[in-house]
Amino acid sequence: MNSPIGTREAPTADTVVLCVGPRHDDLASLERIFRGTGWDFLTASSLESSFSALREKTISMVICGDQPPLGAWREILAETAQWEDPPLVIVSARLADERLWVEALNLGAYDVLATPFDATEVVRVVNMAQQHWHHRRKLRDARGGLTRVAASGPSSGE
Repeated sequence: MNSPIGTREAPTADTVVLCVGPRHDDLASLERIFRGTGWDFLTASSLESSFSALREKTISMVICGDQPPLGAWREILAETAQWEDPPLVIVSARLADERLWVEALNLGAYDVLATPFDATEVVRVVNMAQQHWHHRRKLRDARGGLTRVAASGPSSGE
């Protein structure tokens, strides 16, 4: 690679990607892929440390493996399902077969990435997830603003 991957689209300053319990080779690959993209890249070695990071910092995406001890994606989806601004969960798997795709997407994951990671595919998926996450936040903020206006309307008329 001659230039940093993922620089076609300008990264948003608050894009933070958390990788939960990465295998050594997956971590090294992701570190190479994310170098130069402008995204913050964090790792958590356990489910507990991933929840701590998720509570302490606004994290837009979580990349999580599908096999124990890396199969924490289900727990992360369950824990964050009721959050106002949950991260998008991207499941990584050596065998990203149809069964995993269906299960992950039906349970609320954003996407599935096959390992070993292909740099172009990782950047494409993270770019799309980044756009989706920011769009979702804008919609939520807009709805929140409309709700406040509507809620204050009747009380101000009384």
